[in-house]
Amino acid sequence: MSGGEHRRPTSFDVAERAGVSQSTVSRALAGSPVIAEPTRNRVLKAAEELGYFVDERAARLRRGSTGALAVVVICRPGESASSINPFAYALLGSVCLAASERGFETLVSFQAAEDRLFGHYQERGWADGLVVIGTTTNQPAWDYFRGIEASGRKVVYWGSPFDELEWIRSDNHAAGRLAVEHLLKAGYRRPCFLGALDTPQVQFTERYEGYASAMRNAGLEPCLVATVNAPSREEEGRRAARRLVERADDVDAIFAACDAMALGAMEALASADIAVPQDMGVIGFDDLLAGRFSRPPLTTIGPDPAEAGAALVEAVLGGEDARSRAEGGRRVPVTLIARASTARSG
Repeated sequence: MSGGEHRRPTSFDVAERAGVSQSTVSRALAGSPVIAEPTRNRVLKAAEELGYFVDERAARLRRGSTGALAVVVICRPGESASSINPFAYALLGSVCLAASERGFETLVSFQAAEDRLFGHYQERGWADGLVVIGTTTNQPAWDYFRGIEASGRKVVYWGSPFDELEWIRSDNHAAGRLAVEHLLKAGYRRPCFLGALDTPQVQFTERYEGYASAMRNAGLEPCLVATVNAPSREEEGRRAARRLVERADDVDAIFAACDAMALGAMEALASADIAVPQDMGVIGFDDLLAGRFSRPPLTTIGPDPAEAGAALVEAVLGGEDARSRAEGGRRVPVTLIARASTARSG
């Protein structure tokens, strides 16, 4: 070699230093049980001294695996990173962690523009499977991913608006039941659901259905304050809460379809001099960090992001048994986190 050039060490260099064959080096570094422990230790020591590292990607490809999992986060067109639902970030982090624990790296892509959508990671040999999460308000994006479905693809969707896709969702029906039971136990007598129905956001409809069923079981009539499109979920909640105040009926609690709507509703109630939780209880869904520091702190319901992320990775990488268990959809359990927004006194 000339001019100070440094050649990367190879497995042949390791074999020469360890005094074994190149095939023995390959087996020893792959953990083969046929290699005696003293020989393996000699090979490992030689590799360390030479600064030799196994090309894991090449090794995986030889075994028919890329060692990577692709994750697509669907966003609203024109949406900035700061506007994405924080739960999507929590779920993304959990997916990356669960994949890492299985020895997989993650390729993450944020997609929104209709002409720049891409989901053929497995077909291109870039990843072993695909997880799709994100907002259902981007209908063209969901239509695209629905359109590329084919047998043999390893894909799972968080909260897909299409039931025929392999989806994983929160147990939204249980969330509605938990909300009603908690509010009635806290002394509220007419909880009302705040959210949109008959939209691609299937999760909102499911939460309403769980709420409505629990209300009827308690001998109460369900109540709905429907939201309409607005620049943000918070603004949807603000506008819906203003309409509720204008109705001047006997509603004394709100179960909002998501935390962002609940936080917007609390702003509108404060502006109308309606005290939370004394005059109106408020409960949301997602357990966003912002809800923990709102005034008052927001009672909420949500799945454990770690469990949701693990379920998504298992559905993609767990083999045929895992995919057959997820066929038709799987629900992730939810938990109620009681805070001051429903702590009615007296």
